[in-house]
Amino acid sequence: MKVKVDPERCQGHTLCAMKAPEVFELDDVDGHSSVIDENVPAELEGKVMAAVRSCPERAISVF
Repeated sequence: MKVKVDPERCQGHTLCAMKAPEVFELDDVDGHSSVIDENVPAELEGKVMAAVRSCPERAISVF
């Protein structure tokens, strides 16, 4: 699985980083999320899917 965050849609709610801190990091300035590594290890896929479901802006995509 791979994951990405759409920077245009992300509003910095920080929910993804709370669900999967191993995968998402937050910008120190505005709190917007980015992906640490787009390649998600199998053991973190459940956390990433929880983050996808928690994003109110639907800014996270998996492929």
